[in-house]
Amino acid sequence: MTLSLIGGLVVTGATAALVYAFLQEASESFARAEDRVTSRYDTMGPEDGEGWEEFEELEDGEDFGEFGAPEDDEPPAEKDATITKCTRDSLINWVSADIKVVNGSTSPASYVVFVSFVDRDGDVVTEGLAVTDDDVAPGATARIEAQGLGEVPAGTKCRIDRVEREAMTG
Repeated sequence: MTLSLIGGLVVTGATAALVYAFLQEASESFARAEDRVTSRYDTMGPEDGEGWEEFEELEDGEDFGEFGAPEDDEPPAEKDATITKCTRDSLINWVSADIKVVNGSTSPASYVVFVSFVDRDGDVVTEGLAVTDDDVAPGATARIEAQGLGEVPAGTKCRIDRVEREAMTG
């Protein structure tokens, strides 16, 4: 029994480490891609303008096409998420945060909540994220969990760093 529990924890830990490594690589890849795009398009191009199109900026109130106008009147997504519980597992010393998401917007939305786990000095010791499984209806509640990776010291606290809300339109 104990051996199978330890084996299960090892497999879970290895899986979590792989996910973390993948997310780190993806994050770095996005940063590199952003740098390439910025460097590619921040210069003016050919002298004669050949191959370059002129785009007019939309004036306030103009049609945004099929995507619709941005929701400026929606409350910030950060107000939709709160940490309800921050727990450090006494067996493996990993930390997790239980998060309650209440959709404060006017349309169904999916959420990604980025959490930092900080020690008593306020230094980040690990990070995690939580994602809603399904779209959250306006005013509805979803409960999700962000798992930190690796051992953390006693007294580690949970802090929401960023909340992304993606409105789902029909």
